[in-house]
Amino acid sequence: MKRHFVTAVLYTIVTAVLLGLVYPMVVAGLGHLLFREKANGQLMVKNGEIVGSRLIGQPFTGPRYFHSRPSAAGTGYDASSSSGSNLGPTSKTLIDRINSSVATEMAAGDVPVDLVTASGSGLDPDITPASALYQVSRVAKERGLPDDKVRGLVLQHITPRQFGLLGEPRVNVLELNMALDQMS
Repeated sequence: MKRHFVTAVLYTIVTAVLLGLVYPMVVAGLGHLLFREKANGQLMVKNGEIVGSRLIGQPFTGPRYFHSRPSAAGTGYDASSSSGSNLGPTSKTLIDRINSSVATEMAAGDVPVDLVTASGSGLDPDITPASALYQVSRVAKERGLPDDKVRGLVLQHITPRQFGLLGEPRVNVLELNMALDQMS
């Protein structure tokens, strides 16, 4: 019995070290070696300064920029509090937040749903092409640019479905806003 107990404890220790330390370090090392940009969070740099990540949404509130989806993560785009709001369709809190977001958009026409609802993680960096196109007039007016030029920029930044069938077409808001700053 004692021999079996010692064997079990040693096996647990060896397994914990191999699978809890060695394996994760090897995988992380290979990731940084082979896929450096992706392993580091696909950070975006402007004038030598990190301005964000392609993978994590951030708020854009000024009228000169395309707006992201609202965030339900902590106080807004807080990666340490990433999760859904767990508010159901009959929740007064959710209905009030959506109504407030719709009122904030203040443009004519139907507001695309992803501009007034948070994503599952609350950190979605993308919006639908419809949401980006919806904001074209406001952004163009604020920047003194023709609508067609801003619309063309949006169309250039639409990422299609992966392999033509996975996911939905989308626009990365940070990339679009950085391109917009370069255009202006």
